[in-house]
Amino acid sequence: MSTQLFLGGRIYSASAPDATAMAVTDGIVTWTGEDRTGRALHPGAEEFDLAGAFVAPAFVDAHVHTTAHGLLLGGLDLSASRSHAQCLDELRRHAARTDDAVIWGHGFDESHWPDGGAPTTSELDAIAPGRAVYLTRVDSHSAACSTVLRAACPDLANAIGFHPELPVTAAAHHVVRAAARSLLTPAARDAARRRMLDAAAAAGICAVHECGGPDVSGLGDFTELLATEHGVEVRGYWGEAVTSAAEARDLLARTGAHGLAGDVFVDGSLGSHTAWLTDDYTDVPGRGTSYLDVDAIAAHVAACTEVGVQAGFHAIGDAAVTAVVDGFARVAASVGGPALAARGHRVEHLEMVSVDHAASLAAWGVIASMQPRFDRLWGGDDGMYAQRLGADRARALNPLAPLASAGVSLAFGSDAPATSMDPWAVLRAAVGHHTAGSGVSPRAAFAAATRGAWRAGGVRDGLAGTLTPGAPASFAMWDAPELVVRAPKDGVQRWSTDPRAGVPPLPPLELDSPSPRCLRTVHRGRVIHEA
Repeated sequence: MSTQLFLGGRIYSASAPDATAMAVTDGIVTWTGEDRTGRALHPGAEEFDLAGAFVAPAFVDAHVHTTAHGLLLGGLDLSASRSHAQCLDELRRHAARTDDAVIWGHGFDESHWPDGGAPTTSELDAIAPGRAVYLTRVDSHSAACSTVLRAACPDLANAIGFHPELPVTAAAHHVVRAAARSLLTPAARDAARRRMLDAAAAAGICAVHECGGPDVSGLGDFTELLATEHGVEVRGYWGEAVTSAAEARDLLARTGAHGLAGDVFVDGSLGSHTAWLTDDYTDVPGRGTSYLDVDAIAAHVAACTEVGVQAGFHAIGDAAVTAVVDGFARVAASVGGPALAARGHRVEHLEMVSVDHAASLAAWGVIASMQPRFDRLWGGDDGMYAQRLGADRARALNPLAPLASAGVSLAFGSDAPATSMDPWAVLRAAVGHHTAGSGVSPRAAFAAATRGAWRAGGVRDGLAGTLTPGAPASFAMWDAPELVVRAPKDGVQRWSTDPRAGVPPLPPLELDSPSPRCLRTVHRGRVIHEA
């Protein structure tokens, strides 16, 4: 056996809130406590001086799109564009310095641009004549695309969501996305995946939940990702609905997926006006797009429950969430709530969920995989949500605390590339929710990004995501000069080594607090990132 003894740090451990030292033996946390005691208990151990670093369980990102985010990290990032003109200027500069088969860009958000809407087909053609251009909106549910790329899509004009000049949505977007993916070489995909996973490890993330599917990443990219050797663990969810247990088994065998969940689309997004609503959007006519009805949802849940794997859905609008709850209810009535809860099914995003729906989901053990930074980006009375829904409906979105109070298990993620992989920014957004009463405590937020995310990935041992003795040694070391314990009613208690404090401290999570710098990330005892 090989034991490492980490000394002189600040260890985030509920079992020992004042711990300054931690022992790891063969990839397992075996002890936490005080330096002197650690040396006495572990003579001959390899000692590592933490030099005051903060050591905490490594994060798990519960919803990512690995290759797409890797392409963003190495390509055209439009998230900083604050106007229509700036977006086109960014494209122009990128097109001039690359000869890639497809110009793949991501992240524009026209909802607050002062000089017009999303880029048009004609504008892309003028900037990059004769080239395939694919620019996704920040939510990845619509895309501006050039004539060359459109021409590669037979019968595109007849697909739902088609427009000759404006970004395509719904089925038309899925067709165009597939055509853009086909222009990426295997080498480009592999480089993108490794770029993203390296970035995850550098952000203190030891595992990610890939949400692939036929309309998202395609089977080839998904299977290549699962075969990629990297220190960051990948749990793969395939987003395709099935109608029977036999179909589920066949799909699992063909894809290698861990579950048939993630982006099994029931609807789209609010930003692209494709989230499925019970009442009209405020800024345009219509109620969005429905991809699955209650019958299809129930059949998928029943099949996955019978096979013994996680089912799940992408549901954002209130009509979509209602359909998901009704589908689960049908299966619960057939097999019973305990059988349903045993599978740990999940719903992604779950932005427009009622108190009654939350209670039902909690009773069936359904996990909410959510992205708190959506509220930080688009919440508030003058945000995109309010534009789309009006301020009253917008305030009720992403109700983290009400869901937790109802007993729904929360798991947090980034939905990268929709938002960047910064787990501390996720925590700040969860604590500093725009709507009073919807934010959660720092401790609850941290749990949702660690223990809760492991649980959402099917690990229910009560140890993963902690530094309790017996837990896998998956942790990150941080340069975090200040630690605090935020008490109820937003009181703040400074970090103390006094064991009577009883609650392990965290870095400050005010909205303007900087993210700590990751010094090292370790997964199951193996170093996967070193600053």
